[in-house]
This record gives sequence, structure tokens and C-alpha cells, in this order.
Amino acid sequence: MSEEKKPPVTPRPAATVLMLRDGPDGMEVFMVKRHHKIDFATGALVFPGGSADPGDASDTVRALSDGAEGLSEDDLRFRVASVREAFEETGLLLCRRADAAEVLEADECEALHHYRDKLEANELDFGQFLEAENLIACLDRLEHFAHWITPPGMPKRFDTHFYVARTPARQLAKHDGSENVDSVWITPQAACDAADAGTYTIIFPTRVNIEKLDRMGKDVSTAMAKIAKDKVVMVLPKVTRTEAGRIMEIPEEAGYGFSQVSITGKAGTQGTIEVIERNGQQFGLAAQIKD
Repeated sequence: MSEEKKPPVTPRPAATVLMLRDGPDGMEVFMVKRHHKIDFATGALVFPGGSADPGDASDTVRALSDGAEGLSEDDLRFRVASVREAFEETGLLLCRRADAAEVLEADECEALHHYRDKLEANELDFGQFLEAENLIACLDRLEHFAHWITPPGMPKRFDTHFYVARTPARQLAKHDGSENVDSVWITPQAACDAADAGTYTIIFPTRVNIEKLDRMGKDVSTAMAKIAKDKVVMVLPKVTRTEAGRIMEIPEEAGYGFSQVSITGKAGTQGTIEVIERNGQQFGLAAQIKD
């Protein structure tokens, strides 16, 4: 008797943020390298981010946020999660004092870093943090960039919203040293070149969003303006089996420059993972997709 097919795993709400700055060679994005013991995207170069917390959409957070007016509970949760995760993983905080118009200075932000572990351990929620330090979350500095849902058949699934934000000019980014063991400011093109050379592992969803970011512009102002006008189309990859093998399809209108790729099923650089082939190049997925 064949084994009963299990229902798909429910996607976990998550958010990630592409922190941008202008560098000597053009727009740069802050990326972190995952610890080898983390069970998702092990050892890969990724954007800071993680799961949304229940407190991310609290009434307290809404009251203490710029740009929260008119947002649905889900929109608020994803945006706040991206701000909170950026702080936990990089130390960058898109907040201002309630009596100030500008985002926090480097020394003000540094003085709050002892909260990072408490937030990550859920010892307090983001609203409690804002209240305790008389802060306002600057959600109006975020632009919605992408929305991806992990396809059915993968052991871990995420419903992830991607945001972009200009990095506060006088804050310093640094990886947390636990979930992330290294970090880098890098141009989108340099990130792709480094991945092609084997210097970094960049899994497929991260890679295509880096490429999309690169097409938005070579400086932060141009990119942010174009992203603000761009329509975000949800991407839920569909995996089908053909005579030539399995293919993964995404909506062409999502703006990634392709609508389908092949899945080879070969082992990749992170162990036994799926490998996607596109235009003769191979890219890893974070886990094997089961039919």
C-alpha cells in the first residue's frame, strides 16, 4: 500500500527587507550569511528577515507607527516584521524618537542594541519596545517590492513579503553573530557575479530578486521611485512534471524576466537540495520539492 499523501505545510507569515545605500560603484544592498546550523538557507547569502510575530500587528504598534493609517492588519504585520527583523539581525532601526522628525542617529541606535536579543527571544514584543523607548516606527520609509509563497511539497513554507528601504545615513549595519555569521554591502551585479564564481551561495528566490533590484536603477533614489510605482504580483511557484522533466512556473507579469525554469533534482552546494536550471546556469533551492 502506498504511503498516504500528507497535506501541504501551511506557509508561515514572514518578511524580509532590502536595506539600500549608495556606494562608490552604485547602489548597494546589505546581505547576511546564514549560520550553517540554521535549518533554512544554510550558509547562504540572504536578505535580513524572518517570521512575523503576533505582536507585530498590535494596536500599540499601529498607534506608534508612521504610515500605518489605512493598512490592513496583515499589511501592518508584514511591514512591522521587516523593521523588527532588520533591527534584530543587522542593528539597523527604522524608528525615530516621538519628539523628533528624523530617524535615530548611530549612537541612539547603538544604545538600544541590548533589546535585539530580547525581541528575538520573544521576551517582549515590538510594541512594548516602542513604548519603553518612546519610539515611532517609520513604516513610511518602506516600499513593497515582492511577495513570494513557497510552493507546496517543501518541508518549510513561507508567505514572505519583501520590502526595500534606504538605510539611515548615520546608522551602522552589523550581522547578529548567531543566526548570521557574516555580512556584506554589495551591489546587485557584484552579488550575482560572486554567486556565479562560487564565492557565495545564493538560493534561487534571493537571486532573482537581486536581479530584479538591479533593473530598478543604479542609485537608491531612482530604484525607490521605480519600485514605488511597480505593481507587486504574488509569486506562488507551480511545479509540474513534463516528458522532459519537472518545471517550475511563476507569473510572467511578476516582472522577473522569465516564467518557467527546469528542476534537475541534482545535489547542490548545500547538501541534498533541488537545483534549478535557467539559461544554462544552476541555482539551488533551500530544500527538496516532493511531488
